[in-house]
Amino acid sequence: MSATILPLETPAAIIDVARMQRNILRMQERMDALGVQLRPHVKSSKCLPVIQAQMAAGASGVTVSTLKEAQHCFDAGITEVMYAVAMVPGKLALALNLRRQGCCLSIITDSVVGAQLIVAFGRQHAESFDVWIEVDSDGHRSGLKVDDCALLEVAQVLCGGGMQLAGVMTHAGSSYELNDLAALQAIAEQERAICVAAAEKIRAAGLPCPRVSVGSTPTALSALSLEGVTEVRAGVYVFFDLVMHNVGVCRPEELALSVLTTVIGHQVEKGWVITDSGWMAMSRDRGTQRQRRDFAFGQVCTEAGAWIEGGLLGSVNQEHGIVTFEDGQDLDLVNRFPIGSRLRILPNHACATGAQFPHYHACEGSGEVHLWSRLHGW
Repeated sequence: MSATILPLETPAAIIDVARMQRNILRMQERMDALGVQLRPHVKSSKCLPVIQAQMAAGASGVTVSTLKEAQHCFDAGITEVMYAVAMVPGKLALALNLRRQGCCLSIITDSVVGAQLIVAFGRQHAESFDVWIEVDSDGHRSGLKVDDCALLEVAQVLCGGGMQLAGVMTHAGSSYELNDLAALQAIAEQERAICVAAAEKIRAAGLPCPRVSVGSTPTALSALSLEGVTEVRAGVYVFFDLVMHNVGVCRPEELALSVLTTVIGHQVEKGWVITDSGWMAMSRDRGTQRQRRDFAFGQVCTEAGAWIEGGLLGSVNQEHGIVTFEDGQDLDLVNRFPIGSRLRILPNHACATGAQFPHYHACEGSGEVHLWSRLHGW
């Protein structure tokens, strides 16, 4: 990447395109080797050029977190879409509209009541929705446990009500709390085994369950086997971030998203450098706070992207960032970081930081910069 990006106003969200492309290829090649399809979760970027790069590399569709994302992807010609948030009645009309346009939109549920509501709406509008049942593989957030009698009841409600049971899906979000390869391999196997077991239980009851969908970036990059799985959903791998660095699935040189910021002042007696990267630029996400290394609000880098060891975005106000340094570092802050000079901040959580900006500045190794819009809202 070019050492300077002079024309840009700050703060600005910067994508290192070469790193991003390598990250995309790394995940796609791994999924190909494990014999499963990759359906990337595009909530990480919400950016069409990024999504198109993932599709060009071999992705078989997309996972979305909002129906607005689904519409955006469909309008761009991507027809295979999973809306991976439990469906509620108020959004079924939007889902129906997408399907009537020709989008192969699938939806999810993790309750009998949810399934019944989908069936009722589908019957009312003569629509046979493709529905996934969410399975809880680690107690992280949502889904039905494989031994819960409601698992079969949901499947029976959907199939008996004229819906298409697409399969079972899960997300081992607790993998974000780990940092040991053996532990990551174990949670990946747990995620696989439980979701496959759920599918087999449904099939044993004489009901169709054609697909098994799992996924998180840590488990996708750690799994030793994906036997019985048909697809993987992962998202943040496209950029990676400091949380993923702490988990141990990426190296510093693979982090593709940063925030370009300008030095606006100093508090020499406190050892502070003041920047224009406050929480409006970085977000308030402190995802590394309980990990093995706390990066505060972000890792400080030179404008060219080299880590400044000991330099952290220690605290933030709305439009002010306070860069701090480890005790014992003897730095001439005023001369080393003069007012008007630029720094880069690597984020804790790429999804949260990206959400602060209406667009990315995508930087090629040649120095060429593209403006890539980012989708906002629901």
